[in-house]
Amino acid sequence: MMFARRLRDGVRDGSITCTVRIWQSPRVKPGGRYPIGGGHVVVDSIREITLDDLTDALARRSGFDDVGDLLDTARHGAGTDVYLIEFHFVAENA
Repeated sequence: MMFARRLRDGVRDGSITCTVRIWQSPRVKPGGRYPIGGGHVVVDSIREITLDDLTDALARRSGFDDVGDLLDTARHGAGTDVYLIEFHFVAENA
């Protein structure tokens, strides 16, 4: 699971613990471990949501300023299904 460069520090310091992805189908699974510099993220949960479920508060939890900012990053590729992924970061030395 990749994160925009501007989000990586927040993922590592624990201030970002969720992400919204627009995919054709799920690309991660609960319990999955995905590398990111300095460690990896562990997926706690994934659930399908709708664009109507997106709020500015959720966007901020994901490291973005608002829904528009989030969608500018999330909308790429051919995906149409929206997923909310909750995760935590585990440092390499932990």
